[in-house]
Amino acid sequence: MSDDFPTGTLMAGKRGLIMGVANKNSIAWAIAQQLAAQGAELAFTYQGDKLKRRVEPLAASVGSDFLLDCDVTNDDQMDATFAALTDTWGQIDFLVHAIAFAGRDQLEGSFVDSTTREGFKSALDISAYSFVDAARRGSAIMKDGGAMVTLTYLGSERVVPNYNVMGVAKAALEASTRYIAADLGPRGIRVNAISAGPIKTLAAAGIGSGRHMFRFNKAASALQDNTDSKGVAGAALYLLSDLGLSCTGETHHVDGGFHAIGMPREEPLRASLEE
Repeated sequence: MSDDFPTGTLMAGKRGLIMGVANKNSIAWAIAQQLAAQGAELAFTYQGDKLKRRVEPLAASVGSDFLLDCDVTNDDQMDATFAALTDTWGQIDFLVHAIAFAGRDQLEGSFVDSTTREGFKSALDISAYSFVDAARRGSAIMKDGGAMVTLTYLGSERVVPNYNVMGVAKAALEASTRYIAADLGPRGIRVNAISAGPIKTLAAAGIGSGRHMFRFNKAASALQDNTDSKGVAGAALYLLSDLGLSCTGETHHVDGGFHAIGMPREEPLRASLEE
């Protein structure tokens, strides 16, 4: 386990599912490491043999061999995933949803011109509905209450070049988070979203203006630095542990303060354009 993540007992005795680890650079993986460092027992989903080969050694490094093949668009695989959790553990305490997808052709150029009917349906299904579905299934085995976290991005609130249909999907995801939180709150289940700044992940690589996005966010953020996945992992720990006891229905920004800036300072912005 990485020494970069604070160790402790905040998650001791808690078990949960991590959905969406693609490789060692995934935000979901940083969250998994932080939860494991605080004593959590983890299960992981993957989709297909290619991703299994990536996820298996990562899971092993945090002491987990509980891996489940799950395509979130396939009801049978979702059934099997949560049945396996029930059969093996009986119940879970937390769920991390870090799944999103839009075709590369949907993430470049004009939103109006590039967004197809099938592309729109696919992005909303995988990026937003999958959390609704996972929350319904996961809450059924959160017998003593629990917590859920999903990942979003500021492109849900503001226009980001080439983010296109994914911005619409993330807006739907954030609205879903609020509705799920209201439904599950009486059962002691807290549901939140983390709006992370740009991080160099496999998902970010598919966005057409990615290089410019990283430069601009660094220059314009309050901290004038890129978002660190360890910061996102720390926020997830807070929201999933008892530290976040009264927090639900929230979209929590972890982006170096970028979301709070109306107009960036001129000097760092000019410097970023010259890089």
